[in-house]
Amino acid sequence: MSIIDRVRREVERNALRARNGIKMAAGISSVETGQTPRDLVWRNGRASLYRYRNDDIRYRPPLLIVFSMISKAYILDLAPGNSFIEHLLHGGFDVYLLDWGEADERDALNGFEYYVDGVIPAAVREVCDRSKADEVSILGYCFGGVFTLLHGAHHPDSPVRTHTVMACPVDLEPMDIGVSMLGGADIEELLDDNGNVPADVVYSAFRSLTPTADITGYVDLLEKLWNDDYVKAYQAMNGWASDHVPLAGELARQLVDQLLERNALVNGTFVVDGDRVSLKAIKVPFLAVLGEKDHIVPAAAASPVMDLVGSEQKTELRLPAGHIGLVVGRTAAKTTVPTIIDFLQKQSEEL
Repeated sequence: MSIIDRVRREVERNALRARNGIKMAAGISSVETGQTPRDLVWRNGRASLYRYRNDDIRYRPPLLIVFSMISKAYILDLAPGNSFIEHLLHGGFDVYLLDWGEADERDALNGFEYYVDGVIPAAVREVCDRSKADEVSILGYCFGGVFTLLHGAHHPDSPVRTHTVMACPVDLEPMDIGVSMLGGADIEELLDDNGNVPADVVYSAFRSLTPTADITGYVDLLEKLWNDDYVKAYQAMNGWASDHVPLAGELARQLVDQLLERNALVNGTFVVDGDRVSLKAIKVPFLAVLGEKDHIVPAAAASPVMDLVGSEQKTELRLPAGHIGLVVGRTAAKTTVPTIIDFLQKQSEEL
């Protein structure tokens, strides 16, 4: 490329930077997320079960995704072409999402029992009824994976054919997020008037893990502000990263007691509704997906699940990705989703 061509290109990019910068500053370039068509099919309190529309279902059983309870689920359906949900639909699956919603004063006394023994079993039954299936495949993301693990351990007779977890923490010792949010403080002092941990406390904990992320993010944005696709992706990702939800107060207390103080999943001392549960009770084909660059759930926190579950058929997928990169971007499209689809298809019946 000649000097003249390089100068011309930079002039054009500066014009695009100015245009996009003005749009962002004026707030007129917002990005729409969660565009994959879906239907709300069931509710339990603030929890909602969605079924994604798919005219090309080729495999059974249906897939139930259980999301985390401290962030919003649209990260799984960020944008057309960059959507974890969209990829799964193209894979031929009947996909459901269990979204916990935003905790309010009615959720302050909800602990693990509510999620593990109440909502998830009811959601599994609802999925089976609607899809006319005898079983489901279940996939838990982040702390949603902890819920699915505890459900599988406490209800080994649950109609679950396969079990997948992504970025799922089981060993809390290597994790800084719990210490940042809940550790070292009297949990009662963190609760708001509703009896829950406020969303801004959750957000501050995540920010403390990468204190320079905002600065480096702005530097990268300034460099690539001319690129419309990059700007849209940045806005969507940045919006999600700061969009957290409150954490139910009783659940926060149990997290501190059982996971932060006693590391009960690893030690085999976790108690649900008075019963000690062991992940060895999980016997179904199992897949664990984790990111080697994950600063929220480090590989050291996620990988012990392979020794803890009792499944004879179990696979670990380690990827050079961060927490979000497992479900968004090139790594997700090229490796994460194809591996999950292959795993599920091999355990499914073709229609």
